[in-house]
Amino acid sequence: MPDVAEAGLASRLSGWMHRRSWAIAMTVAIVITCGGLVILETARQRIASEYEAALEARGVSMQLSDLDGQLAQLRSHESAFLLTKRDGDARSYCASAAVIRRTIRSLDAWFTRAADGVERASFTQIAALIDARIGSGAQALQQASPHRLDLAACGDVTASSTADASLVTGTLSLLRDNEERRAQRALDASRADQRVSTLVAAGLSALNIVLFILLFRNLGIEIDRQARAQKQLITQQEELDQLVNERTRQLEALGWHLQAVSENEKTQLARELHDELGAILTASKMDVAWARRKLQDTEPAIAEKLARALETLDQGIALKRRIIEDMRPTVLATFGLVTALRTLADEAAQRNGWVLDLQLPADDIQLDEQTEIALFRVAQESLTNAAKYARATQLTIGLTVLLTAGGGEVSLHIADNGIGITPADLTRTHTHGLMGMRQRVAARGGRFDIRRGDPRGTDIRVVLPVANTGATSAESGEGRSADEAGGRAPGQHTDAPVGRL
Repeated sequence: MPDVAEAGLASRLSGWMHRRSWAIAMTVAIVITCGGLVILETARQRIASEYEAALEARGVSMQLSDLDGQLAQLRSHESAFLLTKRDGDARSYCASAAVIRRTIRSLDAWFTRAADGVERASFTQIAALIDARIGSGAQALQQASPHRLDLAACGDVTASSTADASLVTGTLSLLRDNEERRAQRALDASRADQRVSTLVAAGLSALNIVLFILLFRNLGIEIDRQARAQKQLITQQEELDQLVNERTRQLEALGWHLQAVSENEKTQLARELHDELGAILTASKMDVAWARRKLQDTEPAIAEKLARALETLDQGIALKRRIIEDMRPTVLATFGLVTALRTLADEAAQRNGWVLDLQLPADDIQLDEQTEIALFRVAQESLTNAAKYARATQLTIGLTVLLTAGGGEVSLHIADNGIGITPADLTRTHTHGLMGMRQRVAARGGRFDIRRGDPRGTDIRVVLPVANTGATSAESGEGRSADEAGGRAPGQHTDAPVGRL
């Protein structure tokens, strides 16, 4: 078990490292880059300091060389005065002494600040010897002069000790060599720091180049992967679209097939009810009527019962007729779509007290059977919904046929002035009436549009394609009122009831 746990931990760690490899590499690169920048800045500061130290050491070395030359010039002025006894040589001597003392003060500040104890002690000794040399030389000038000399510019001339010139020269040479070595060491150190800086800069540059190469490589891989993934998604989307379109076509075909089957079953059932049940009810009515006539005088009680039976049979025949009309309107099959729509609207107006505005063709039109059935069923469902929900007082039904060289279209328009359909009703999926109308129209390749009327009510428009070979009217007729269309007022009863889907 511990081995399994360790293996799982190692696997998880390896997976984490693989997922985070780029982030880890970037972090390490950033740390290395920051460290390299710190090293470069430190090296830059050290190089600047070392160059400054080298320059100061070279300057001190030059000052020591100048001091040696100034001492030689001092001796030259002293020898010239001893030979010529000119006061100008004595003044030149004092001027050289003043320059020497300024140089010593400058060098003393440097040795006090930067030199070690041995060099500082050596310079202090040299400064004392030079001061003694200036004093002894001034005394020698004063003694050799035939008159009193003004040697105030030479400074303190009270010193009587003599200075060994070779000792002064040797010590100055030693100090000068030390400063040269100091300058050389500073230069060597600065060159070493420069080499380190160059190596670090080269390493950082190489690291950045490698990182850029890896970055662009990974970016290329990522872009290529995303492109492949996008292409795959597009392919899958196209396949899904094709599948959806195929399924939609299949569902539309299935819906149309089911509607056609339903219409055929309704037609067959209506025919059987008309032929079989109608014949049975008619025969029964004739028999009951015959028996009633025979028993009317001898058995009035039985005759009364038979009269009620005749009324019941009449109700059954009327119910049979309504069922048949609901399943397969005979007026549609017998007289055509225009007459069927006019009859349907008149019957609905009589039941609901509507004022009709019929805009139907003056002459009937001949369309293919399925188109007529689809338009009639849409009109049936629309009038049923208006009666149930609209609370309307006025209804408009229009039918227009427009034919062209390549075909044509038939348009059905139904509008009421009721409360109007709401947007929520348009988006609900359980409104089977609307779904059935949409499906019926879509199966015929038509357009179905339902919207809220302006300013109120509901407006339904259906457009179906038709072939111009089967139509008898090229254009729709003018709109007609309810009284002109069917010759019936809104209160008049007709035998064609409003069908329901």
